Amino acid sequence: MSVKRSGSRGYDIIGDIHGCAHTLQALLEQMGYRKVNGVYEHKRRQAIFIGDIIDRGPRIRESLHMVRDMVEHGSAQITMGNHEYNALGYCTRARPGSDRKFLREHNPRHDRLIQETLDQFEHHPHEWNEFLEWFYTLPLFLEVEHFRVVHACWDSRLIDQFKAAQGGNLIDEDFLHASSVLDSFAGQVMDRLLRGTDLRLPDGLHIEGKDGFVRRFFRTKFWAENPQTYNDVVFQPDPLPEHIANRPLSDAEKKKIIAYPPTEPPVFVGHYWREGRPAPLKPNVACIDYSAVKYGRLVAYRMDDERQLSADKFVWVNVPRPELPSDSQTEDSLTR
Repeated sequence: MSVKRSGSRGYDIIGDIHGCAHTLQALLEQMGYRKVNGVYEHKRRQAIFIGDIIDRGPRIRESLHMVRDMVEHGSAQITMGNHEYNALGYCTRARPGSDRKFLREHNPRHDRLIQETLDQFEHHPHEWNEFLEWFYTLPLFLEVEHFRVVHACWDSRLIDQFKAAQGGNLIDEDFLHASSVLDSFAGQVMDRLLRGTDLRLPDGLHIEGKDGFVRRFFRTKFWAENPQTYNDVVFQPDPLPEHIANRPLSDAEKKKIIAYPPTEPPVFVGHYWREGRPAPLKPNVACIDYSAVKYGRLVAYRMDDERQLSADKFVWVNVPRPELPSDSQTEDSLTR
């Protein structure tokens, strides 16, 4: 589904928010958005949110209201993030005959990931149910004339098949239920577009991330050109051990790695917890998730008519770490 531009309107693609409402307000105001009748808008531009509005941060409910108001007002668009998808699965009961109670298993890790969101909606259950219904209206991807937006990975083959099957860029309840089977077409679409690509570590090896989670797979670049080693394709905050990073990719592994050719339109993703100074990954690929909720930066890319992305078009708000005994006050000490 394509979204046509009107006149000379520009777009501001905004990274993963994760409940950092104050940071989002600061970024919007820095870019010239102003509240009109309680909703942020810009006279000549439109925001595009990359998904992952919920979980982790201190103001999830406020963030959702702000973003939904902008989308419904027409001053923003949005794509679904894996956290919105996870919330739908976590809160949706499996159908009769299933071997599970909910589409997303209620285990300690999944409980921990969504708990902050559920806690903040504890006294607003009707609102939470309304937001769950709203999540069905979030497109999996956007094609905006000369650029693309997706939360984690643009896979043209799967996207074309999805558009043919669904008639657009939205999931429905049947597709959500089907996606709980990971090796189904629906499961592949949701995993690839919202979580990205990965490879299994060789010889049964595993790595433990900064969050303590043991991983037997590692995230890979979906735009790598002619990769030869594991280090050529790894794309995650936790580096691979050196003896694994320098290991050659097998022919079978190379075949699993998809490509995003330089001739394709620019594409924007979030999801990957980047650090450092924002810059394009390639002339036609940019990640705009710079770990705002982990005291990084909430980043936007100000897209106009360019066909090659530029580091000069990134803007951001830094989120300083507060001098408090607990990190739970993620953005309370925000300074612009």
